[in-house]
This record gives sequence, structure tokens and C-alpha cells, in this order.
Amino acid sequence: MLKNKTKYIFVVGGVISGVGKGITSSSLGLILKNRGLKVTSIKIDPYINVDAGTMNPTEHGEVFVLKDGDETDQDMGNYERFLDINLTRINYMTTGRVYKTVIEKERNLEYKGKCVEVVPHIPLEVIGRIKEAGEKVNADIVIIEIGGTIGEYQNMLFLEAARMMKLSSPKDVLFVMVSFLPTPQKVGEMKTKPTQHAVRTLNGSGIQPDILIARADLPLDKKRKEKLSLFCNISADRVISAPDVDSIYDIPLNFEKEKLSDKLCEILDLSTKKIDTKAWGKWKNFAKRSHNGKETVKIAMIGKYFETGDFILSDSYLSVIEAIKYSSYMQDRKPIMTWLNSSDFEKNPTKLKELKKYDGVIIPGGFGSRGVEGNLNVVKFVRENKIPYFGLCYGMQMIVIEYARNVLGLKDANTKEINSNAKSMVIDIMESQKEILKNNSYGGSMRLGEYKAILRDGTIAKEAYKTKEILERHRHRYEVNPAFVGDLEAKGLVFSGRSPDGHLMEIAELPKSKHPFFLGTQYHPEFLAHPLTPHPLFSAFIKACINNKK
Repeated sequence: MLKNKTKYIFVVGGVISGVGKGITSSSLGLILKNRGLKVTSIKIDPYINVDAGTMNPTEHGEVFVLKDGDETDQDMGNYERFLDINLTRINYMTTGRVYKTVIEKERNLEYKGKCVEVVPHIPLEVIGRIKEAGEKVNADIVIIEIGGTIGEYQNMLFLEAARMMKLSSPKDVLFVMVSFLPTPQKVGEMKTKPTQHAVRTLNGSGIQPDILIARADLPLDKKRKEKLSLFCNISADRVISAPDVDSIYDIPLNFEKEKLSDKLCEILDLSTKKIDTKAWGKWKNFAKRSHNGKETVKIAMIGKYFETGDFILSDSYLSVIEAIKYSSYMQDRKPIMTWLNSSDFEKNPTKLKELKKYDGVIIPGGFGSRGVEGNLNVVKFVRENKIPYFGLCYGMQMIVIEYARNVLGLKDANTKEINSNAKSMVIDIMESQKEILKNNSYGGSMRLGEYKAILRDGTIAKEAYKTKEILERHRHRYEVNPAFVGDLEAKGLVFSGRSPDGHLMEIAELPKSKHPFFLGTQYHPEFLAHPLTPHPLFSAFIKACINNKK
């Protein structure tokens, strides 16, 4: 097959936010990858923040960390999971990041004394980043998701960059609009008018969508497709029905039922192979398993980032949720996850006995003092009652503090994050972080990205990974204090994973002879869990939960 010239697909949203642009972008990437094309993805977020690291998870959702340490939007995780690839910071940009770069270039005289203006210099910087991302991996296709909704002031400059790219190379740029078609309950009819307005608004930016992904409660009928075709200036066969589904992993299958990859390749004049039936078969089997679990496994998620007004925002822990699903599906189990607020176990410790209803318990990552005593009460309860427990980052630190207090006898054991005056500081700040915090420099300043760890023989971790060395992604500022490691291990806690120099504790666990599964990681294993390759530690945890259920 001849090498195609790099093509660019922009994905934009209409009518409402949260309509599914990220999953649509991921699904487009997957169906094109299965046609033998090399695909990479970019997320553009229109906020001024330089990255997602300083944003509140209950407002923005999970912060996803890339292998090079970039703190990004949760959609980057969807891209990596669907495409089974590793992305880097060139695949992510924000308004703040783009402006910061342009200003730095101006200060360095890289514009050679020209008057630097919002247009064209900001869109040109965006275009440069998009092209660099494609060139870096020699991609056939670059899929660019523009955050927000058409008509918002914040994303105008990104749309302008897209328009400029289309103008300079019309056959190499394609636009996909993902728009919502409501069905008002009292009316009982699916309405196309909001989407018509959204397309007109996009036209006002000089852009005409080539493909319209019509999100709705139900599949589109022929009449609705014809109406959208007539008033949105797009052929009816390019209006793709995208009804609600039980599993997001069905979406690529639904797209291919409408031959979407054929349409994309036709519009972009791409020479492609036929669908890779072997790879596509694996995805179909995975999607089928996501529906087929006859038995369940019940997991309690103890967190602090669930509440946003009167709603529960599970997106705060999106990667953890998906990692649980992948490992459960592999065991032909349907995971039932229940969100429990850590503060409740602080205010009312008698609630702890309710944890016996669950097959396993997870405490995921987090920051700050709220709910910490509730977390410690949970860890003590599951340890003593031999309920499978998996602690992620903050959840591992809870293991160390609880064990130091209740087994080692250090009643004042704590983390510097919570009590900077504690005598037994079993979790302390990294030396490299002390000066950073003095200067209030928080953004992008933690231990971030991929680090190596060495596993200890005869441990749960080593048995799960089946290898001596691992690479995992980190996002934290505090570490186990090496001064207490010897005493903790003398009392039975095993640090089964350490940094290559032995100084940093990466995994803490109890032997199987003492507990069926009691393990925590300082890193975030959820970031490396993919649909067709579940993470080994999550799989080991789910197996322990199934055995506990028996």
C-alpha cells in the first residue's frame, strides 16, 4: 500500500456539552486503525489552564497522566485505551499552553520583531502543534477533538486554525460534528432544529461538517436523516445514527454498521486495506463480554471526589472504573460498583460493617485532609476482616499509616500532607518537592509520568506481573518515609516493589498467608489498563474478590 499523505479529522460538538466527542474520536480512531491506517489523536481544551493538573476533579473529571508526565484531560485516556497506544504532551493542548508558547517565542525574538497578533499567530501555533503530532509518529490520520460546544467564545481560535488548514489543503481535512437530538418527553418527537442551528453556527466560522454524528436516545429514522440532510447541507448517507448504548465499546461496532470507515476513507481519498478481521474480531469479543457477565462482582469505591451539587461524578475516577471493568470482563463477571464517601466512615464508624456486603474495596487516589480518618477506618476494617483491598496512590499511603498506628503501635503516625507536626511522619514529602512548595509552584511539579520499579520474589505483585521490572505512571508529591520501612517490615508489612535504588517504596502488601489480597501501589496502575490487555494487578484483585465471594 502506498503511504498516504497525512490527513486530519476535526471532531466538534453541537447543542450540549458531554455529548460524547471523546468516545466518538476514540471510536473513529479504532475503526480507521482496523483499516491498516496509523492513527494518532489530539485533544484541544479551550480553558486558560496550562494543563489539567490543578483542576478540581469534581468539576473537570479525572486528570489523566501520560507516560512523559503531562497532566491531561480524561479523553486522552479514552484515546490510549481504544487505540492501544501511548500519547505524549504534543497530543494535548490548552488555550493557556498555546498562548504561553507564543508569548515565550515573542520574548525570544522568534517572530523577528513582527507585531504578534491573536490572529494569525495563535491559530498558526495550533496548526504547528497538530502537524508536529502527526509527524512525530508518521501518522496517516490525526484526529483532533476540539473541546466545548460550537458557538462558545473559548474555542473560536481553534476553529479558525481548523478552517485555515482546510483552506490550504481541502482534500486532507475533514470535519465531524457530534450533535444532540432531543426528544422532549411531553412532545414525544425527536427534534432536529437544535442541530440545524449548531450546523449554521459552525458555518458562521467558515466550516461545513462532512459527517454528522447524531446523538439521541433512540436510533434516527429515515425522515430525521432526510431533514438533517436538507437543512444542514449534507447528504443523508453521511448522517450517522448514534443512539444511547449500554456499553461505550459498542459504539465502534455501530459506526461500522453504517460503514463509517468507508465514508471517511472515501472523503479523504485514502487508499486502505480491508478491515483487519482478526483485530476486529478481538474487539467484537471484548464488546460482547461487556454484556455477557452472568455473575457479578461487587466493589465498594471509597472516594472523596464524587459529589458535585446534587449529583455523583464518577468521572473523577474514570480510569479506575474502566480498569475494573476490563479485568472483570476477562473473568466473565459483571462489576457492580458502589460509590461510598470516605467522610461517612469518619462521622459514623458503625457503617463499616456494611463493607461486608462487598466482594472487594478500593481506595483510589486523592489529595487533602477531608475524609482521611474515614479512609483509615476502612483500611483497618478490611485488613482485620480479610476483605480484598486495593489501594491506589493515596490508598497505599493509607495502608502504611493504618499499619503504623494499629500494628506498629505509632498512634501519632500520619502523613505530612495532613499533619506537618506529627512525630511519626511515615509519609513525608519528597526532598525535591520542599523548595517547590515554598514558592507555591504547584502546577506540573509532582512526581509525574513513567518510572521503573523492581519487584520482590514470592509476592502477590511479582506473581501478578510475572516479571522482575515494571514501568508505571505516577502522580504524587509524598512518599513512604524510608526511616520507618525496617520497623514496618519487621511487623509483617511487605514492600514488594521499590525504585531501582531501593529508596522509594512503590508497592506495599500483606502476604497471602495473612490476607487474601491487601495491596497498595504508590503509582496509578489504572492508567495502563486497556480493553484487550487488562492490568495484571486489577486482574489479581478481581480474582481475589471472586474467591472472597465464594
